[in-house]
Amino acid sequence: MRIFVNANYDFLRWRWHALALSWIVILAGIGLMVKQGGPALGVDFSGGTSLVLKFEQPTSEETVRGAIESLSGDEVVQQYGDPGDNEVMVRLPLMEGEEEGTSLEKSSEQAVQMLREAKIGTFDVVGRELVGPVVGRDLQRRGIWAVVLSILGIGIYIAVRFRPSFAVGAMAATFHDILITLSFLVFFGYELSLNVVAGMLAIAGYSVNDTIVVFDRVRENLRLLRRETLASIINRSVNQTLARTVITAGTTLMALLALFVFGGEVLEGFAFTMLVGVITGAYSTVFIASSIAIMLSKRGRAAQARTAALPATTAATTASTPPQVPARPKVRRRRRG
Repeated sequence: MRIFVNANYDFLRWRWHALALSWIVILAGIGLMVKQGGPALGVDFSGGTSLVLKFEQPTSEETVRGAIESLSGDEVVQQYGDPGDNEVMVRLPLMEGEEEGTSLEKSSEQAVQMLREAKIGTFDVVGRELVGPVVGRDLQRRGIWAVVLSILGIGIYIAVRFRPSFAVGAMAATFHDILITLSFLVFFGYELSLNVVAGMLAIAGYSVNDTIVVFDRVRENLRLLRRETLASIINRSVNQTLARTVITAGTTLMALLALFVFGGEVLEGFAFTMLVGVITGAYSTVFIASSIAIMLSKRGRAAQARTAALPATTAATTASTPPQVPARPKVRRRRRG
């Protein structure tokens, strides 16, 4: 199946509109995060309690969730292990005023007591894990470093493989995708967890893959179309790879949509992160990475032109100034008597 045969769309015509739209979304997300006091953190980062309950009879996740819904914070209830084991994992966030140690034990005991009072079935606590805020901060720091170092590594590879301006464009596009995804996570009330961080790392790799495909075609066209401008070559390259981008993103979106709908609460945050990231990855490759590469290339050429003009100007000034001939010394002659 061939689509977009001989496509000739002027994508770069709308790059400034796209940049403005991206800034609006990012600033709105940052403003909402500041208003909320930061993004919502999951148990992995903020600390809390994780309980594994083994029921004698099959018990649905909705029943367990309804029994503890009066607890403050967002609880996560999910099936644990094989379906025949009748095990459910309950993750409780760190409540306000709680600290490590005994207070976390109290919150878990409170949840167990509420489940027993609800009489949803006989169960035993077969697992208990306490995640303190110190561990949460360490995981948060490692997650940030993992994202930043992965983007820097990608930028170094593109700078060596193509050119530095393309590397800056690809890195800016990747940061753009992560910020846009983070903004949508805040808009829809998702918590930051290790699953979400894993999704952001996957977005970084997926986004730069699209960018590398376009830049590789740009490099080929630079050799063939030397008389055309860089903007025209990039626009032509985007059109030539448009079918590949749409087919790849479309099939990936169908798989992620199925994961989002049928994957359950555990994978919902990861699937939503990937859904937003795949869409913004294709969008940023066309508008963000290409626009920045064009702007940096123009500045580089202008600087080279100014540098090259300096010797010519100096030579012209030297040529216009007539050479100075040293004056001959005056010789006095003696008169003969």
